[in-house]
Amino acid sequence: MALLEAAYAEPRAQVVGLTGPPGVGKSTLTGRLIAAYRGRGETVGVVAVDPSSRRSGGALLGDRLRLRSDAEDAGLFVRSMAARDRLGGLAEITWSAVVLMRALFDRVLVETVGVGQSETDVAGVADTVVFCVQPGGGDSLQFMKAGIVEIPQVAVVTKADMGKVAQRALADLAGALSLAEPEDGWPVRSLGVSAESGEGLAELVATLDAHDAWLKQEGRLGERRHAQAEAWLRAAILERWGREGLRARGLPALAPGQAPFAAAL
Repeated sequence: MALLEAAYAEPRAQVVGLTGPPGVGKSTLTGRLIAAYRGRGETVGVVAVDPSSRRSGGALLGDRLRLRSDAEDAGLFVRSMAARDRLGGLAEITWSAVVLMRALFDRVLVETVGVGQSETDVAGVADTVVFCVQPGGGDSLQFMKAGIVEIPQVAVVTKADMGKVAQRALADLAGALSLAEPEDGWPVRSLGVSAESGEGLAELVATLDAHDAWLKQEGRLGERRHAQAEAWLRAAILERWGREGLRARGLPALAPGQAPFAAAL
């Protein structure tokens, strides 16, 4: 508890969430982002939320085998978590892990389990959300239908080296984004990225940097993290006491910058 409270008070990292359908290439893109940040001398923490084993309930770590990283790199820490029965694609303790990591690292990446349209929880843990789609998968159309268009700050067409089909997917994605209201003045950016060739990766990193700077300049970062803390507190009380308990107890008020962990007891 004391460790979480202290970590909450001293955040240093930008938290980037990567979400999107299974097989879209999130793990490969995560590996590329790790390499880009480590190449700049920045430390990186990764929370990788995996599908759960039906037998043990633990994380199935096959997806992590595609994560290209150096196991001996002292500036990188990767933590896999099982999604369990969370349809939102994130494990219950993901936000707590993120709070700890963002006090220790320069960048934190959160890769979701990949359950398609139900992956909306990522906005509750990340400062910047990247939604990934792939060419020819029909994901851009689903992106428009599902309301997912309101979640990310950056939308990426992966496998952008596939030629015309990738260009078409990027055009469809840009069309979907044109229907969305910008989040507090930030227009959602659509990019094509190839994790294999590196095409578009520098632009993606620059866009993530730009959103981080924008959040700080506009005073939005503290607001976003305060909203995340309130959402975590509500979920924690619901988990422990249920809806009737929440109704009877009420939701404790959090002052700006106040950690929610003690209030959940």
